[in-house]
Amino acid sequence: MASSNQPAPDVARFADMFAAMGAEPRLRIIRLLLAAHPEGMVAGDIQSELGIPASTLSHHLDKLKNEGLVAVRRDGTFLWYRANTESLRNLLDFLYAECCTRNQAIPPDQLVRFCE
Repeated sequence: MASSNQPAPDVARFADMFAAMGAEPRLRIIRLLLAAHPEGMVAGDIQSELGIPASTLSHHLDKLKNEGLVAVRRDGTFLWYRANTESLRNLLDFLYAECCTRNQAIPPDQLVRFCE
């Protein structure tokens, strides 16, 4: 666990992940893909459900993929996207890593792991 005087080595990576989800359409995409987990969704269904133009959707999905927040697989002519729950779990773990440790309200070993 990093001290408050030194940033954790993954802070920049997690900041980039948060920045990727900071756009409203990308946050909507992540939520939709989490709802469709573990199968995921084809790009056309994401587009239809969220009403995002194809070129814009492609840009958003690429940004999320580049930050490791979504995974993609090709099935014939279809691209299937799914939320990368491991990356999202790591992001939540990062946020909660020092939860309540300053005032010791909750012992660190009692923190709940999410998305299990």
